[in-house]
Amino acid sequence: MARMRKNIVVGVCAGISSYKSCYLVSLLRKENFSVKVVMTPNTLHFVTPLVFETLSANPVYVDMFEREHLTHISLAEWCDLGVIAPLTANTLSKIALGISDNLLTTFICALPPSKRIILVPAMNENMWKNSIIQKNLKELKRLKRFVILEPKRGRLACRKDGVGRMVEPEEILAKIKSILKK
Repeated sequence: MARMRKNIVVGVCAGISSYKSCYLVSLLRKENFSVKVVMTPNTLHFVTPLVFETLSANPVYVDMFEREHLTHISLAEWCDLGVIAPLTANTLSKIALGISDNLLTTFICALPPSKRIILVPAMNENMWKNSIIQKNLKELKRLKRFVILEPKRGRLACRKDGVGRMVEPEEILAKIKSILKK
């Protein structure tokens, strides 16, 4: 008997490592997951929806009001797991504070409590170490529904080595598979 196909919503925030999310979507499709992508509006400065549409074989969502009514609710009902990669300092803080001012943060707010969300932060080392970001991260860790794959040390967009580099897509895929096995 074939295993049931799982549905993943990949949220993509505006960071240089958003290119890695393209590879993540490709890996997920190769593993027979159904994937829908939600991009924050500023992500359009880094990668186009066409790339994600091609890789996911699904429409890409950016604006709350561009597609069907109550997009955030239908995505929340459809998905088995949410992943935000990369997660910026801005969106991390919005999630921690319950701010729902774009499609991605509203989708997160609309997810039933039983559904898990993998957060994959990526940012400059100073941003990562900022006490406000760390406070918001601590709050998200306290909530059991969030799984956080903390950034690694490596070369950053500012051309310095430091902590803030997004984990590799293969590691994210392994975590997705691990969570969905349970």
